[in-house]
Order: sequence, then C-alpha cells, then structure tokens
Amino acid sequence: MTLKVVYFDVGNTLLFPNRERIHAPLAERGIVVDDEHLRGLECRTKNKFDAMLTSNGSTDQSFWWMFYSQLLAEIGLDDDGLRDQLVGAIRNSGNWDRIPAGTAERLRQIGELHPIAVISNADGGIEDVLRRCGIADCFRTITDSGLVGYEKPHSEIFRQALKRMDARAEESLYVGDVYSVDYLGATGAGMRAVLMDVAGAYRDKGVARVESLEELLRALQG
Repeated sequence: MTLKVVYFDVGNTLLFPNRERIHAPLAERGIVVDDEHLRGLECRTKNKFDAMLTSNGSTDQSFWWMFYSQLLAEIGLDDDGLRDQLVGAIRNSGNWDRIPAGTAERLRQIGELHPIAVISNADGGIEDVLRRCGIADCFRTITDSGLVGYEKPHSEIFRQALKRMDARAEESLYVGDVYSVDYLGATGAGMRAVLMDVAGAYRDKGVARVESLEELLRALQG
C-alpha cells in the first residue's frame, strides 16, 4: 500500500522538555540530575508504563506522575508537593521548547516526500509551541488532544486527524515515542507506526523504530 501521509507526535519526538525550567524547583534545593540518569529513568518508566497501560487502561497522563515519583525516590526525596509541581510543569506544553538542530530541515525534507501532520496529547497549546520553535508551518494539520477531547491511544483522535487530511488509515504512518500510546494507538486505528526511540527504551521490543529524524528520512527515502 502506498504511503500518503506521515503523522508525528511532538513530545520526545520533535520537541523535548526544557529541563532547566522544569527542574528549577530541584535546582533551588541544590539538586542536579544528570542526563544519563534521566535517560535511564525514561526507559524504565516507559516499559513499566506500557505494561500498566496495556493491562488496565490507565491514561497517558499518569506517565509523568510515575516518572517523577520514581525520580524523587531515587534521589532520596519524599515530597508529594514537589512531585506534583514537577508533573504540572512538564505537562505544560509551553515547557516543551527544546528543538534539536536540523529538525526543521529534516521535516521539510520529509514533507517533500509525503504531506506531514501532527497528532499530540497536549493541553490545547501545542500549535503555539510549534510556531515558537519555527516548525508549525511544516505541517498541513495539527491535532491537539486538548482541543479535540480525545487522547491517544483512543482511536477517535487518530480518526479525526485522518479525516482532516482526507487520508485513509492504511495509507498513513504515525511516528511517536511511547509504545502503548503511540504505536498501539496508531496500529489500533489501522495505521502503520514507527517508534521515535531516542532514549533507546525499545531496542529489544522487536518493532519498527528509529532514533532520529535523519534515520526516519533515510527509511522513507529507501
């Protein structure tokens, strides 16, 4: 089947969290968590979260609660207020404004091969963040769960995004970073899917994955 549309997740796929801003409450306590610790924690949390979501249908929003609960436990802090502050900050789409060099160029190259669009679990503000980061104009449509009322992995958010692009599910590819939310959500809606696995959480999962937009571009060109 010919591929006609490529859809992207945003968080941890195209844009990444502004850790300096989000972790300011930790810095105020003299705590700095290194990137390798955060990367390892992301991998562990994704696998734990996937198992939980597929078994009992927990919502996507519980991921960051799990992530920061575990982080504080690992650094020896028992502070629910601090955890909730960190979770609130990372759920704010405005704090996802770290964009890797070359992202806009790679998106334009992919967009020359296939029309591209966004499907994101967000708070209604993801288009503003994409515009601030200089890549909103790369996309034909931007579907934000905070505006449509359905979150991935619910099939309705994918259905609405497909309708907006006048695209058939089997002719569409979805690129996202969480197996249970993005990969299973998209394939459950009849789409193809590939994981953007920057952290390497799914190297042994046996599913389609890439670790960069460059790798995705090569795959689409091949």
